[in-house]
Amino acid sequence: MPSLKGKEFYISKRVGKAIMDYKMLSDGDKIAVAVSGGKDSMTLLRVLTDRMKFVPIKYEVIAIHIDLGYPKPSSPKVKKYLEKTGVKYYIEKLNLLKNTKRKDINCFWCSWNRRKAIFEASHRLKCTKIAFGHHKDDIAETILLNLFFQGEISAMSPKQELFKGKITIIRPLAYVEERMIRSFARKENIPHDTCACPRSSLSNRRRMARIIGELEKVCPEVKTNIFRSVKRIKKEYLL
Repeated sequence: MPSLKGKEFYISKRVGKAIMDYKMLSDGDKIAVAVSGGKDSMTLLRVLTDRMKFVPIKYEVIAIHIDLGYPKPSSPKVKKYLEKTGVKYYIEKLNLLKNTKRKDINCFWCSWNRRKAIFEASHRLKCTKIAFGHHKDDIAETILLNLFFQGEISAMSPKQELFKGKITIIRPLAYVEERMIRSFARKENIPHDTCACPRSSLSNRRRMARIIGELEKVCPEVKTNIFRSVKRIKKEYLL
């Protein structure tokens, strides 16, 4: 990776390993990168775009941004950055908040509506894959969320086929920790927003992040261990 340096080299190397391990990409893929405006998706877009210059397969990238308009439109800032990078992009503005009560707005509502719009836009644009900016922290938190609140052992898969293969989701940042993404975005001055929802700090996902953060003080590899656990199940000890 001669053109990559510092933190991007590290992130790109991890992304490349995840892509290889889970066979995420194929030659000729058209990848819709779900760009929320946050540091994770912005970093993913940057890395996937830069990797196009030297990887042995050919693929196309298009950024898709869904603007829910809450609490203020996010598209102008995202559009300005995308135009600067020269990446192909598509922005869709939804007017869902007009008939939605404030008490009904939560993380699930936001995520479900964004994802539905991204799926529909990707289909219209004839994309073969949809790339989300979920990283190792997100996956570890999801495993604990499902265990604690759903009573099941399941994860956020790095590659997942939906609707009988009509949609394939990939998560190339699966091996990258959030702290590295945060550091990279800050160093490279990548513009990004944080979730402005007043409920975000009270979400169960934030609770899981705090729990993992406390455990890291005594077990630095806790995120990696949680990530690996769903692939190292000892069936003889299951109920």
